This record gives sequence, structure tokens and C-alpha cells, in this order.
Amino acid sequence: MTDLFNTKPRAPLAELLRPISLNDVVGQTHLLGPGRPLRLALDSQKLHSFILWGPPGVGKTTIARLAATAFDYEFIAESAVTAGVKEMRAAATRAQEMLDHHGRSTVLFLDEIHRLNKSQQDALLPHVEVGRLTLIGATTENPSFEVNSALLSRAQVYVLKPLSDEDLHQLFTRARPLLGEMAFEGSALESIVGFADGDGRKFLNLLEQLANAALAAGVTRIDNRFVRNASATTIRRFDKGGEAFYDQISALIKSARGSDPDAALYWMARMIDGGVDVRYLARRIIILASEEVGNADPRALQVAVNAAEAYERLGSPEGELALAQALVYVAVAPKSNAVSIAWHQALSFVRNDRTRPVPLHLRNAPTPLMKELGYKKNYRYAHDEPEAYAAGENYFPEEIPAQRWYQPVPRGLESKIGDKIAHLRELDEEARKSKTG
Repeated sequence: MTDLFNTKPRAPLAELLRPISLNDVVGQTHLLGPGRPLRLALDSQKLHSFILWGPPGVGKTTIARLAATAFDYEFIAESAVTAGVKEMRAAATRAQEMLDHHGRSTVLFLDEIHRLNKSQQDALLPHVEVGRLTLIGATTENPSFEVNSALLSRAQVYVLKPLSDEDLHQLFTRARPLLGEMAFEGSALESIVGFADGDGRKFLNLLEQLANAALAAGVTRIDNRFVRNASATTIRRFDKGGEAFYDQISALIKSARGSDPDAALYWMARMIDGGVDVRYLARRIIILASEEVGNADPRALQVAVNAAEAYERLGSPEGELALAQALVYVAVAPKSNAVSIAWHQALSFVRNDRTRPVPLHLRNAPTPLMKELGYKKNYRYAHDEPEAYAAGENYFPEEIPAQRWYQPVPRGLESKIGDKIAHLRELDEEARKSKTG
């Protein structure tokens, strides 16, 4: 009788195919190929601390383990999410004991190293600094955002790339003997490659899942329809708070600013496909309309706000069309950041200036006492002036010369605004000359 509790579980396909040497690693040839940075560093016969930054399933853990094995280092694996200061110190103690009793150095592998807090980093730094621990970190996020400069300066950062379609086909060739007699049609394999989205572990897991499903269904040949029916809906590589998120919204903004509606729509579709909060996109399109178009076409802001309101009423997917319409309008509209520049200049001026009183002639005078003190005295009501403009009047506090922060651009409606402002300034100059005379 079989003892179920002692039966050794079958390792997943991804684990069975884990490389046993650096030469077996699929992809990352820009780092591991002959003469490439990480290969040169590992060939130098001295292992150094480094951080592997890249998307999931591209070999970060594998490379870390193989590097430690190549140098016969003790390997300690921890997650920055669960390992605290106590675990950091325990790793350092174990490393020192290993060095004292066996003459072996130690690699501390920290997964999700961007999640290290200040206490963890402070506890780790001295041991990395003196070489008691060789640190290898893995992260899907930009380490420069969270890892402090002291620790970052002691660890080289290597950027890993998503696996290419060719890399995934190479993985399939290696996995094929482990999938039994199951046949995969070409179009089915291409669909699996697309679902994997550059993630090798996800690709192998999908292959194994489909092979098991086909075996259970009595299917010997996997076609595209079977892949579609048996695979769960895929989510593209996208983290709502991570690097991919900020990279993609940056690309969307730059595409709209650069007046390329098709590229803007592409990045919007990528983000929606990845699971972004669509209301966030609506807010960004409103900001784009104000910041990048401004008064060159004030209708852009109205279109953007209306689209956001339409999305609130319709939701997804119907409301996404209204946002796409607004994004295209913003992308093709004439561009001006003159208001944005003027606003930030005004803010900077006020923050760096002292508090100044409002001039008496600009103050209201709702009481007799205020009138006696000179509030509103000599105020010129613009509607009673020629062209409804009090030429030569000053609206700034005393001792502050008139500022010219807003400089309209010669595009769209703002070109006419610029002409109007130039005319008003001519009237100001005439009024000042008349007053002087």
C-alpha cells in the first residue's frame, strides 16, 4: 500500500528545467553573453554584490543561485518582505561561522529587495561593507527608489529583459521531451507565447497546465481553440503601483504632448489591458488638456472633463471610448504650456517673497471706517474705462514691479490672446507716458 504522506511530489516543469549552469540560462545575452558585463564580472573569479532588476520569470533567482554555486559560496535566501533585522543579523552570524570553520564565503539572496525598510538596510550595510556577506538582490521595481544610496553604491545593478519570443521557443524545445506525446499546433504555441508575455516561468506553467488538461480530456493534439478555452484570462505585465505603471503613463503623456494620437491610444490600451484604474487615466487626460494644451485650445479641457463624466455614467468598456475620444482631441490640439509655466513661476515667486499687504485701492470698503482709512480710494472700475480696461493701473502689491509670467505662444487661440495682451500693454505704456507728461 502506498504511503501518501511519504510520496515525493513531482516538481513543476519550471523547476525541472531550471538551468544548472550559467551557459544554460535562456535569454539575458546582453548580460551573460561573451564579453558582456555580468559574464565578465563572474569570470573575474571574484564575486561582488549586485542587484538583478527585471520583470517576473526572467531568471533573477536562477542567476543568483548559479553565481553562488560557481564560486562555491554558501547560499542564504530570504525575502525582504518577511525577513526583518533579526534575520539579517542571523545571516551575518551564519556567514561568519561558515568563514571561520569552513573557509567559505556566503551569498545572501534577497528577493524583492526594493521592499527593504530603513532598519533592515541599516542592519545589512555593515556586513556587506566588510565583505562578510555578498549581497545579491532581485527586484521587479526600480531599486534606486527604495534602496538607500549607501547600500546601492556597494551593489552593481544589472537590468534584465523580458524573454523574447525566440527565447520562449527555445524553452519549449527543452520542455518538449517532458510533455509526453502531446502535440502542439504552431498557432497554439504562438498563443501560449503571447499569453506568457515574456515570462519564462509563466510560459512553462502554461505548457504544463495545457498538457495536463489535454491528457484529462483525452486530447492528443493541442490547437488554438483548446488553448483559448483551457487558459485563464491573461493579465499583461503591469503593476498598478510599480515601474511598468509609471513607464507606461509617461509614454502616454509624451505621445499626447508630441501630437501622436495613435501612440497615445496604444499606451492607453496597454494600461487598460493591464488593469489600470480607468478613472486614473481620466484624471491624467484632464491634466494633459490643461497642462499641454492650455489656452491654445480651451475646448480641450472641456472635452476631457466631459469624457471623465461620461465614463462615470457608462463605466467600462463603453466609457473608455469617450476617454479615447478626449485623448485623441488633446493629442491633435495645438500645444501650449504657457499657463503651466506662468503658474509655477507665480507659485515660486510667492513662496520666496515675504508677505505683502494688499494695496488700499484694491481692498473692499464695506464699512465707513474702512472708507475713512482709504480702502478702495482711487480704484478704477474697469467697465467704466475705454475698452473696459483701466490702462496703466497696477494690481500687484506696492514695491513689486509688474510681472510678465504668462507668455502666450503663437499657436491656436493663444495667438489671439497674445495679440490682445500686446494691445493692452500698449495702452498701459500710453497711459504711463500721459501721466508722466
